Amino acid sequence: MTEDIQNHIRDLVKNNDVVLFMKGTSEAPQCGFSSRVAGVLNFMEVPFSDINVLADENLREGVKKFSDWPTIPQLYVKGEFVGGCDIVTEMTLSGELDTLFDGKAIAYNQEAASRIREHNRDT
Repeated sequence: MTEDIQNHIRDLVKNNDVVLFMKGTSEAPQCGFSSRVAGVLNFMEVPFSDINVLADENLREGVKKFSDWPTIPQLYVKGEFVGGCDIVTEMTLSGELDTLFDGKAIAYNQEAASRIREHNRDT
């Protein structure tokens, strides 16, 4: 991968508190996994930057190298790679995502986070 794309990714991660590299956008996701993570963040009212990796093949491959993670979506919080869809889902259901947001001073709707867990206990 070119150094330029790695620097661009580094800048995106550094300059945005919460970044989701995804297929499509938060308003128009292009895959179910991206839709799930964006949906969780939107439901919890987390302000985040959505980066559509389908718009640039170099970005799509570059972010995989940057994180050493083979799949999209990829979530970063305050410069830290959190993970993909399965990890974010597990963290949401266990409350670990709330703890991460609290520890990093990321605003989110705690009531919405609780509702996600309550709904998933009932199903």
